[in-house]
Amino acid sequence: MATLEATLAEAQKNQRVCPQPQQWQALYELLPNKLRKGGGWEPALPLILAAWGDTPALPKMLRLKEHIEWAASHGHLDEVHAFLCSLAENQWHHIGE
Repeated sequence: MATLEATLAEAQKNQRVCPQPQQWQALYELLPNKLRKGGGWEPALPLILAAWGDTPALPKMLRLKEHIEWAASHGHLDEVHAFLCSLAENQWHHIGE
C-alpha cells in the first residue's frame, strides 16, 4: 500500500517537476470525483497545453502535489503511485528543462 510520502518522493526524485503533458493528462484521468467548480475544475487541471510553456517549475510541482493529495484523499493513491512508478525517466519534466 502506497503512502502519500512515498508517492510524493517518487514524484520529486531525480529533480522531477511533473510528468510530461501526455502522461500528466493520463494521470489526471485517473483521479476520481473531479468536480466542475465555477469556471474551472476541482482538482485543477494539469498545467499543459497553452499553460505548459508559460508556467515555471514550482507551480507545476505544486499542481502535481495537489493531484497526488486528491488521489490520497479519495482512496486512489495506490493507482496513482503505480502510474507514476511506471513512467520512464524521459516521460518526466525535470528542473532546468
